Amino acid sequence: MYRSLIVALTLVLSLGAFAQDRAFEQDLNSDRNEIGLDRMVRGCATHTPSEAEADAIERHTQDMAQLMSRNVIGTEATTVTINVYFHVISSTSGAGNISDTMIANQIKVLNDSYSGLTGGFNTRYRFVLAATTRTANNTWWTAGYGSSAETAMKTALRQGTAKDLNFYTNNPGGGLLGWATFPSSYSSKPLMDGVVCLYSSLPGGSAAPYNEGDTGTHEVGHWLGLYHTFQGGCNGSGDYVADTPAEKSSAFGCPSGRDTCKKGKNAAGLDPIENFMDYTDDYCMYKFTNGQADRASSLSGTYRGL
Repeated sequence: MYRSLIVALTLVLSLGAFAQDRAFEQDLNSDRNEIGLDRMVRGCATHTPSEAEADAIERHTQDMAQLMSRNVIGTEATTVTINVYFHVISSTSGAGNISDTMIANQIKVLNDSYSGLTGGFNTRYRFVLAATTRTANNTWWTAGYGSSAETAMKTALRQGTAKDLNFYTNNPGGGLLGWATFPSSYSSKPLMDGVVCLYSSLPGGSAAPYNEGDTGTHEVGHWLGLYHTFQGGCNGSGDYVADTPAEKSSAFGCPSGRDTCKKGKNAAGLDPIENFMDYTDDYCMYKFTNGQADRASSLSGTYRGL
């Protein structure tokens, strides 16, 4: 039974991936046109599942929880420490060889964000730097989402188990700030597990207005099981979190009072532009919700054993 569930989930996740990857660059260009070509916009290449894919993951998570005979929801009171293996990729000329201070500051941003010190809900998760690797490789330096270079990079460098966060920094280009893998993907592609972030998005980097470390916070949210707040638009199950109001599309800048979903499931309330899982500027996002903490506990508990 367990194997059949894994196979079914893998097939569903594969159906929309190719179209999603091909459409990403077009969507990113549309976002730039919407707000003006003179500013950078947040580009997250993490695969956005279709409603069918997301529903399949939800059913599989419930089945897994039953098979494991454990309740993985509502355990926020227990702190979970996550080891972070930081992989700094630079060019052979030294571009991107970020400092130890920037790495330490990124770890601090993660801890402040996930502990509620920035104003959101205090989640279970705390982060500690386990090791740092530094690699000068021109091919990996520009490795993009889904590329052979990404596969080679992660295959060579990844450390730890499903419980450990592998955090890569490089310069993927194409307007990308980062991407991540979801907990449910670990069993089928363990070597690809982790997050990748634009090196200059770390605290003190040059990717303003995305240079305060919240790209890392956002991508780690995916790694723990969270979707974008605008997942599913105004209808359907959205991001599968009840206390994040529905949002028709991603928000940029810091658009106070934005309300794109006046009707539909979970439509009550203004768009959650201050949420780490939206696309707003780093200074604008500062919170996770109680519901997001519960969802992260469910997904990361089921698939990562956290």
